[in-house]
Amino acid sequence: MNQNYIKPDSWSIIEEGFNTNRVESSESLFSIGNGAMGQRANFEEHYSGKTFQGSYIAGVYYPDKTRVGWWKNGYPEYFAKVLNAPNWIGINIEINGEQLDLFTCKKVENFRRELNMKAGWLSRSFKATLQNNIQIEVETKRFLSLDLDEVGAIQYVIKPVNGDATITFQPYLDSGITNKDTNWDDKFWDTLSVSQENNQAFIQAKTMKTDFHTCTFMESEVFVNGKPVSIQPKVNTDKQFVSFSYEHQIKKNDVYIIQKFGGYTVDRNHDKTKLVPAAKEVLKKAISLGFSGLLENQKQAWASIWEMADITIEGDVKAQQGIRFNIFQLNQTYLGKDSRLNIGPKGFTGEKYGGSTYWDTEAYCIPFYMATKDQQVAKSLLEYRYNHLEKAIENAEKNLGFKNGAALYPMVTMNGEECHNEWEITFEEIHRNGAIAFAIYNYYRYTNDYSYIPEKGLEVLIGIARFWQQRATFSKDKNKYVILGVTGPNEYENNVNNNFYTNYLAQWCINYTLENIQKIESEYASDYTRIMNKVKLSKAEMNTWKTVADAMYFPYSETHKVFLQQDGFLDKELVTVSELDNAQRPINQKWSWDRILRSPYIKQADTLQGFYLFEDAFTTQELERHFNFYEPFTVHESSLSPCIHSIQAAKLDKMEQAYAFYLRTSRLDLDDYNHEVHEGLHITSMAGTWMSIVEGFGGMRIKNNTLSFTPKIPKEWQGYSFKVNFRNRILKVTVSNNKTIFLLESGDDLEILVNNKAVLIKNKQLQTLNSISA
Repeated sequence: MNQNYIKPDSWSIIEEGFNTNRVESSESLFSIGNGAMGQRANFEEHYSGKTFQGSYIAGVYYPDKTRVGWWKNGYPEYFAKVLNAPNWIGINIEINGEQLDLFTCKKVENFRRELNMKAGWLSRSFKATLQNNIQIEVETKRFLSLDLDEVGAIQYVIKPVNGDATITFQPYLDSGITNKDTNWDDKFWDTLSVSQENNQAFIQAKTMKTDFHTCTFMESEVFVNGKPVSIQPKVNTDKQFVSFSYEHQIKKNDVYIIQKFGGYTVDRNHDKTKLVPAAKEVLKKAISLGFSGLLENQKQAWASIWEMADITIEGDVKAQQGIRFNIFQLNQTYLGKDSRLNIGPKGFTGEKYGGSTYWDTEAYCIPFYMATKDQQVAKSLLEYRYNHLEKAIENAEKNLGFKNGAALYPMVTMNGEECHNEWEITFEEIHRNGAIAFAIYNYYRYTNDYSYIPEKGLEVLIGIARFWQQRATFSKDKNKYVILGVTGPNEYENNVNNNFYTNYLAQWCINYTLENIQKIESEYASDYTRIMNKVKLSKAEMNTWKTVADAMYFPYSETHKVFLQQDGFLDKELVTVSELDNAQRPINQKWSWDRILRSPYIKQADTLQGFYLFEDAFTTQELERHFNFYEPFTVHESSLSPCIHSIQAAKLDKMEQAYAFYLRTSRLDLDDYNHEVHEGLHITSMAGTWMSIVEGFGGMRIKNNTLSFTPKIPKEWQGYSFKVNFRNRILKVTVSNNKTIFLLESGDDLEILVNNKAVLIKNKQLQTLNSISA
């Protein structure tokens, strides 16, 4: 059964009532971030119940040594871990000598937590009765600044309501923290120094092995009834900890307030010997703005993001809340300011998957960032892979014995090295190479900016084409090239032969690379000469690629008229999901791996993923046949599955299914469909939620170099709208039951296709069409 405690609201995530059993889930759901750092929604005050502490700094990681029972040649030596960073949010609180701890309070009433997505802040309020019978009312507000992205701010307000009280705020920094997700219980951090002066404190620490230097800092101010009070704090320090204690006598119904500013300076952005001065500088800026000034800037920064990225839905609050939650978390995770960074599947909300880069970025995230940001943001994501090309070549050579510049991009990476420790995924789930090549094509198709390909992208494509040619094997029996021993997107099948999606990508990658070599040779002569001299590519080698591509094998069933997910798929006992006992779900938590591998059940779109990426290569009738065949076997136990199925169901006019899949992808975490939200959110699949509206219901495509729409609307909605930045033009699309309205908010006039008919959209003029796609 799915969870159902988040209150429906258009702009906020709201929890009412305190339940110790859902603390860890809420810590994930109410996470905050600003692209440079993020944190789970841990309480500021001490909490002795079950909790998952987590604060994370973008780009800072640790190479945790791989732990396996049997070491196989080719295993990566480490699995990169996003690090639980030194804690700066903590504020221990004592009231008449008793520590505030919601787990041990006699009573907790009126508990309310809100993540305000419109303005980018997190709040809590509650009334608590402590063991000493003191009753207090508490209100907190916290945010991570988008403007000063090294700093966050907390305001904590306490009111004693049944008598006067002595209240102590003890803000602290603590570097004696550990990761929940660790293989060997290694010590990840080495604390170098703890210092304090006036109301400021600093802990300098570095990561073991990777040697990232950080400074965690804080400064606090206290107020009574809104007026600042000067208290000389008691200072407590040890080797990994520093705290200030601000004690004050507070009368009944007066309010005692602390405003705490904290965060991180990191040697990725500063000289490692000057991290404390950098911290002092950012604290000076934050204090001069004050909590309210910093919060006002936060509201304006988020307003600017929402102006472009918002999707409105009328008549369906849960659907509206779901899409905004997804868009909000994507922007909290990655804003495109730093090309050294990428998007981890959990973002800043948990440690699972190591916080590293997967193929999710290229297949799911790039379309969102292309359409809702400046195109340079998406280009930075492409450049991230170019910068790791040498590591990808080294990966293919060292672990597969491939030669001549063949490149296998890592399944999981922080710095270009492979750091995933499951063989079946690391060296079998090779379709990620194809997703990276597709992203280059997708970027050019959408932006019409070809510059990346001659400058950098062609080298990536050549390395990938070389990989596919060497990875294929000629089968005398089939008189075709086959690709053996792979895992497709459906990870409930390991070590299979001729996965359709993988083979199709391989063929496409080779042909696309050859097409671009030809284009660059004829149109970018100097780039062509430079690249060919660098990669030493001959006509003979290209002919070999072409031979492989032209003779690629695709398993096919004449009986069902469908491409088979892989050889032998029809040998399985084809029992559909609808015939599966619900008590057996999710199968990844109920079944042995052997049982899963022998079943026909599909974790996520696999063959259908190919039909999504290469829609133009297949007819609608072929798509429908494949959808009707494969979807009944799909358990959607990957976060990446519902969005693809929603898009395809909408194309096939299966609107009830499209809507159900949309709700599942948009509320995957809010309703905890997979019963794992306590581990963190599914950030990269959230971009798929955006796609399910824009590409699914909106029907947005690029056809013949022209922006195209086939708008549809679920019966549950009265209307919806979204914006896209298409080739430096901002186009707003508003869809209702009987019409679609287009408004070109900025940029040159734009000709688009609507239901395959050309329509000219003029700048600042509304264009209303009186019907939508049937």
